[in-house]
Amino acid sequence: MMKMVFTKSVFDYHDWRFLVFIIISLSLIMFFSVDSSFSYFIFDFSYHKVENNTVVSKNDGLIRSKMAVCLVGGARRFELTGPSIMEMILKEYPNSDLFLHSPLDKDSFKFSLLKSAPNNVAAVKLFYPQPLPENDSYVRVLTAQNSPNGIQGLLQYFNLVEGCLTMIKSYQQKNNFTYDWIIRTRVDGYWNNPLGPENFIQGQYLVPPGSSFRGLNDRLGIGDITTSTVALNRLSLIPQLDSLGLKELNSESAFKAQLEAQNISYITKRLPFCVLSDRRYDFPPGRFGVPVGSLSSHGLLSGAKCRPCTPVCQGACVEDVMGILEKYWSWTNYEDGGLELCDARKGWEKDWENIFDRVAGNKFAKARKSIHSMKFEKCVRDFMQFKKRSAHWDAPSEEDICKLHFSTF
Repeated sequence: MMKMVFTKSVFDYHDWRFLVFIIISLSLIMFFSVDSSFSYFIFDFSYHKVENNTVVSKNDGLIRSKMAVCLVGGARRFELTGPSIMEMILKEYPNSDLFLHSPLDKDSFKFSLLKSAPNNVAAVKLFYPQPLPENDSYVRVLTAQNSPNGIQGLLQYFNLVEGCLTMIKSYQQKNNFTYDWIIRTRVDGYWNNPLGPENFIQGQYLVPPGSSFRGLNDRLGIGDITTSTVALNRLSLIPQLDSLGLKELNSESAFKAQLEAQNISYITKRLPFCVLSDRRYDFPPGRFGVPVGSLSSHGLLSGAKCRPCTPVCQGACVEDVMGILEKYWSWTNYEDGGLELCDARKGWEKDWENIFDRVAGNKFAKARKSIHSMKFEKCVRDFMQFKKRSAHWDAPSEEDICKLHFSTF
């Protein structure tokens, strides 16, 4: 009797397991029969969720989009900033097209570093700078105050920015397509972290906070083709500002005015770059002074002035100094405790190369040293290589570019 009960119990047990197995098997069959539709639904939902929040996913959008990266300005310290731009912007978006618009001077040979840019080189324009006409409209709208080269300096900068837009339009027309995004940045910006995909926002032009000088920080801008076209038209929109009766605008306030006049929405987001500067500034800065950050700062400097230095002000000292500054003038975020300040009353420290190499790391230090030790012949070879990679090249000969530097020695 006991044996029979035991046998039946075992049978019931196996019968239950068999039933569970059948149910699971049928469920799997049903799942895989609709798997492709289910997967499409999940992907489609995620995609639209991203789009509805206006932030474009790097993997789902930016990599496949058409993007132009426009570099403007004089080469200055490009042996320090160039490698960071290539690493933190160009390498992050290898599908982008590179544009360079710069006046020629003794530092232009440093652009030879771009021969190794991980992108298609769409267009390069290097030109001998010439004075631009200062018509009545420009004189009424713009102010020479706080501009190192007066109104002429503003016009030259605006011409660089708008000239890059002209290059982009020409390239689009020639190749019969339209860019989705344009990144415009100065060549004197040093990046200590990558430019993230969260900074691409459809329908809004993105600029860094701080350093606004009663306007908008114009040291970098990111936008779709519509917002970028307005933002980069720095010269062409001055007559409209004049018709609105606007007067004595600096670069930043003119920039804000042109966006508002064209009903372009803008947004500020903190970004991991600063502008290397050789200019001298009072320390500690007064209410309308300019703080100069150390390259060793860990915070997001959003285009604030900086240099490689031994910091003289950290922690509580930074809070005291920054607390005095007018927030709508030359100011940057410091609340996260990452900002360190330099004493910029004099030139760069004698030991600045070692400071830079230690902060920037071996890769960027190697690029700096390669420019420092470059010979004329290598400069010419590197520019020839850079030129071969460019779809459109508008510049003097490679020899003439290199002579601007090497003939001075």
